[in-house]
Amino acid sequence: MAQLSDDCFAFGGALLPLEAARAEIATLYACRAGCETIPLALACGRILAGEAIAAIDLPPQRNSAVDGYAVRHADLAPDQPTILPLHGRTAAGDTPAAVPPGHAGRIFTGAVMPEGPDTVMMQEDCELTDAGVLIQPGIKRGANTRPAGEDVARGAQALPAGRRLTPADIGLLSALGVAEIEVRRPLTITLFSTGNELRDPPGALLPGQVFDANRAMLAALLRRLGVTVTDGGILPDRLDATAAALAKAAGTSDLVITSGGVSTGEEDHVRAGIMQSGTLTFWRVGIKPGRPVALAEIAGTPFLGLPGNPVAALITFAALGRPLLDRLAGAVFVPPPRFRVASGFAYRKKTGRLEYVRVQIGADGIARRYPKEGAGILTSLTESDALMELPEDMTHLEPGDFAPCTPLGLLYG
Repeated sequence: MAQLSDDCFAFGGALLPLEAARAEIATLYACRAGCETIPLALACGRILAGEAIAAIDLPPQRNSAVDGYAVRHADLAPDQPTILPLHGRTAAGDTPAAVPPGHAGRIFTGAVMPEGPDTVMMQEDCELTDAGVLIQPGIKRGANTRPAGEDVARGAQALPAGRRLTPADIGLLSALGVAEIEVRRPLTITLFSTGNELRDPPGALLPGQVFDANRAMLAALLRRLGVTVTDGGILPDRLDATAAALAKAAGTSDLVITSGGVSTGEEDHVRAGIMQSGTLTFWRVGIKPGRPVALAEIAGTPFLGLPGNPVAALITFAALGRPLLDRLAGAVFVPPPRFRVASGFAYRKKTGRLEYVRVQIGADGIARRYPKEGAGILTSLTESDALMELPEDMTHLEPGDFAPCTPLGLLYG
């Protein structure tokens, strides 16, 4: 693997911009997931292996968009009411009978248009008389009808390859007559936490110990994205144990993820462990929280090292882990939508890094900064609504300034 030319590995060296890091991911990695065909009913959340092409028109035939009367537009007087005698009745699912010229056919929503008529008059705008149906002038030719293929034409692309299928996608494919679909197989990811201070709940904590939040949080996030998670447990702060565990996991996984241990402290052994059997691509990205985040390969298997603080771990996964995961899984990465929101606070920051500020958005639409901002404050995620994104070149934000916000819920897949 090619390494970056600038010295971004050195402590205090230049920070790699987020978009440059994403570009590295797009350049270096390809899909690692195979394909399988599964029932459509089980495909929600899975990644479409190839583009879905419509085998039929949707809708299959021209039909009525309303309850009303099917008429020939040429039979209507342009400047005065027209009375047309009734002929026939067509409901949804019926085989329609032809309507003779100079007549109107009763029709209901979704019913196939009978031969002859080209326009439907809503029943609310008509009046039944002994002589037939009274139709007011002014309706346009083709009004209240749906042409065959209006939604999707036969032979057209219904959905692109690499799309993570949504409930609406499942509905569209079912409407096109699809019963089985080819999707990508789930990735297998081995997930570690690192640190002598960590313990798995439940149980008693000794002085200096804390319960591990990151593995549970990241595993839940990965499973929402359709990944098979292998729990690697907690790695001790020892280089030999870390290197051995990472190398072993690389042999059985599509991706290895750790949290903690990627910074420059004497007890941070992940980077050194990577270098024993792999290649480091980058480890310092210009985002806050989350600067120490590592991308590497270990024996040909991609590796992502996230920060140890829970907030930083989640934010860096959303910023870098998600595009990496999508790339490996055969999905097209689509950044979550952002919405411009007015700030209710002042903020100062350094240039050269993108900062994510946790905010609560009030009923007045104003974003207010969560009062506790530490990267280890989990309640800043559970009690905030969104992340406000402050770009690299910004140095200050004033009350009333607008900035893009991403709802936290959209980061979870």
